[in-house]
Amino acid sequence: MKRLVILGGGESGIGTAILGKKQGYEVFVSDKGKIADSYKEVLLHNKIDFEENQHTEGQILNADVVMKSPGIPEKVAMVKALFSKQIPVISEIEFAARYTVATLIGITGSNGKTTTTMLSHHVLKEAGLDVGMAGNIGDSFALQVAQKTYKNYVLELSSFQLDGIKDFKPTIAIITNITPDHLDRYEYDFEKYVASKFRITKNQTKDDFLIYDADDAAIDHWLKENHTNAQLVPFSIEKELSYGAFLKNNDIIIKLNTAEFTMSISRLTLQGKHNTKNTMASTLAAKLLKVRNSDLKESLSNFEGAEHRLENVQKVNGVQFINDSKATNVNATFYALECMDRPTVWIVGGVDKGNDYNDLLPLVREKVKAIVCLGLENEKIIQSFSNVVENIIQTAGAEEAAKVAYKLAHKGDVVLLSPACASFDLFENYEDRGRQFKNAVRSL
Repeated sequence: MKRLVILGGGESGIGTAILGKKQGYEVFVSDKGKIADSYKEVLLHNKIDFEENQHTEGQILNADVVMKSPGIPEKVAMVKALFSKQIPVISEIEFAARYTVATLIGITGSNGKTTTTMLSHHVLKEAGLDVGMAGNIGDSFALQVAQKTYKNYVLELSSFQLDGIKDFKPTIAIITNITPDHLDRYEYDFEKYVASKFRITKNQTKDDFLIYDADDAAIDHWLKENHTNAQLVPFSIEKELSYGAFLKNNDIIIKLNTAEFTMSISRLTLQGKHNTKNTMASTLAAKLLKVRNSDLKESLSNFEGAEHRLENVQKVNGVQFINDSKATNVNATFYALECMDRPTVWIVGGVDKGNDYNDLLPLVREKVKAIVCLGLENEKIIQSFSNVVENIIQTAGAEEAAKVAYKLAHKGDVVLLSPACASFDLFENYEDRGRQFKNAVRSL
């Protein structure tokens, strides 16, 4: 019996453990920290061996294959030891894909991948396709493969998940955009991060498709310097294309070999330039899977967006509060500020991942009336914007940030939480940050 060791007892780890056991592996889960009680119950119920608060070498280095949680960097000692013994270390996505014959739609990018994943899933489901959604969202891919028999999967894939693939191959790959993010995991080398994203197309063949943003400089550069076997399907809001998707007179136009589609952006529930691109990517995938135009138009016009992404919380005495906690990098915040059409009190800050705020200066100068810092280390934000915005106030929690922002705002203004940073200094994750902010707003 082959031995599967899983490093990390979170969502992907537990899903992989259940699938591994179903496939006949001897399974062992090891977590350096504490495993959540809910996950522990699942392991006990399924009679799967595990340990927590430690990694025992003798239990790990005898593995035939190791699934590493995407949150664990490759430079940690245990992973290096596995590499030195030439034990395969793969991702949950790689492991689970081996046990399904479903059509896979893989979606990656620095920003927009959650919305594009949710929208793609919504469109395909509304059109009657048998489709699951996994990856960075919902139940783990491995758990769904173990327990369900979907004919299609839409997968949101981070660069960390793509780093652990060997043979994984989506029929349709989507790269929404590539801007500097998570550079601390890539030795502060943007090219290494770009290469990680393009691993999504590494194993694709001439029968597969790569949908990509033709306006994105990093994507354009990679495609000029490298080769993929996949059929290229571009989208653009800046230029008219003979093939792919583009914008003309406020209409999204899709032109593929076998299909055409047109829809006014005024009919979309998702607004803003970035969401137009997300919609183009999802629509192209749907048309490649032969979704009818009538089904597409209906589903695009009734889709509700992702939580924590430009989410209208509520209006308090004429001040609109918007939760964009998912904006964990500068580019995501750029999109958010670009959408603001009223004077904005901007809540920003958290764990800086090597941010360069210069790109935001023109938008901040034009739209932001005050800044509320929400993080333990705010010096870089203050230094970057003190010459542009007069009012910059530091806070140490979501409740305080919401109250201070409300005092700074007037009727007709917007309070925008769009942190441009990770959340781990004050919160469990960006969801926790967003929920705390929403609770604070509702109690004003």
